[in-house]
Amino acid sequence: MLRIRTKVSCALALTFTLCATLTGCGGGEGGGSGGKVTLRFTWWGNPDRAARTEEAVKLFEKKNPNINISTSFAGFDAYKQKLATQAAGGDAPDVMQLDYRMINQYADGGVLLDLGEHKELSTSEMDKGLLATGVVNDKQYAIPVARGSETVVYDSVLWRKAGVPEPKVGWTWDDWADAMVKLSKSKATGGRVGGTDPGQSEDVFEIWLRGQGKVLYTDDYKLGFTADDLARYWEWCTGLRKRGAVSSAQQTTQMDGSVENTPFGRLTAVSDFNWDAPASGYLAIIGEGVKLAPMPAGENGTPGQYFKPSMFFGASSKTGHPKEAARFIDFLLNDPDAGAILGNSRGIPANDSIRKVVTPKLEGFDVVVSAYQKQFEGKLKDPPPAPPKGDASLQTTFSRDYDQVSFEQMSPREAAEDFVTEAKAELRQ
Repeated sequence: MLRIRTKVSCALALTFTLCATLTGCGGGEGGGSGGKVTLRFTWWGNPDRAARTEEAVKLFEKKNPNINISTSFAGFDAYKQKLATQAAGGDAPDVMQLDYRMINQYADGGVLLDLGEHKELSTSEMDKGLLATGVVNDKQYAIPVARGSETVVYDSVLWRKAGVPEPKVGWTWDDWADAMVKLSKSKATGGRVGGTDPGQSEDVFEIWLRGQGKVLYTDDYKLGFTADDLARYWEWCTGLRKRGAVSSAQQTTQMDGSVENTPFGRLTAVSDFNWDAPASGYLAIIGEGVKLAPMPAGENGTPGQYFKPSMFFGASSKTGHPKEAARFIDFLLNDPDAGAILGNSRGIPANDSIRKVVTPKLEGFDVVVSAYQKQFEGKLKDPPPAPPKGDASLQTTFSRDYDQVSFEQMSPREAAEDFVTEAKAELRQ
């Protein structure tokens, strides 16, 4: 690209220049000029995350004058598609942001570098259980950036008006179900149901399972539950739905991943299940009454929730500069100055010492999220390993099969057996 001469129009030349600068579309070797190394770094996120990241990148370049960082970012869906294309073509970025469900796929595909071999990257300040979520086949392919935990987000004003006690640590799924029924029957809630039907969510089902001492996937990536377990869960959800305690099939099937299109966001429910940081989106809809409650525990009080890595950093196995890539990731995760700049833009930091730097400076709903997480310190079980690469499609299958249940096209038992059959085929059991 850079060899094009005067016969190329100025417009085209500018296009190539912008491509190289903004999207890092040069070759996978990560070369540089003037003796400098250039690394391509990509992530997904909003403009605030982008601005903070660019500022941190400039600081890294100042501290490491022999390394240039070529950056690009996009929304999650566009990022995911582009990264998949780059990985398939053997041109993955030198350093990349990764989702939980990408790790196994890219590790098994030989896309990711084993970061555990590089002493330039320290992980001593991270919880070992959280760190293990980036391990595949005993190799550290990804490092968690930040952590989150699932929550029951609710309108505390309407709960109080309905005379329903606000949830506390240790409440059970039976307590949650009783609250849903009482909220739905109360005139104070204006005809809203208690909450979103949890039957459509694989994430909620996993926490329900963990509260019973079971898991979604075993360590060797097989199903950790049976059709009987899933049928019992879906029968329980169906009973609540038929009593009008949770959202109807019509309401639930309109959900698209945004807070605005949840029953809670559409003001037809008084609560919802979500991850803690994204729950901030309800403030603009519900107002200052929004609160976060722990996920219900199992019958014996066993908590099913866990700290989940909100995202990871990884490096390309084909990078021409693995040491520099590891050094850059180390800077983003462990440097106090970088931590002060990045703040909570990717969630509450996974690094213990950086979290202490960031927490006093948090504002707004980030303070709520930080306090929510703090109450669980040392009390939750280790998170599960990164899910198998087939889990992304199984999430869709899970919701689809429950749609058949909620519209009464299939019984909970029939749908559960159908899902388990498809899951085993997807996981090649």
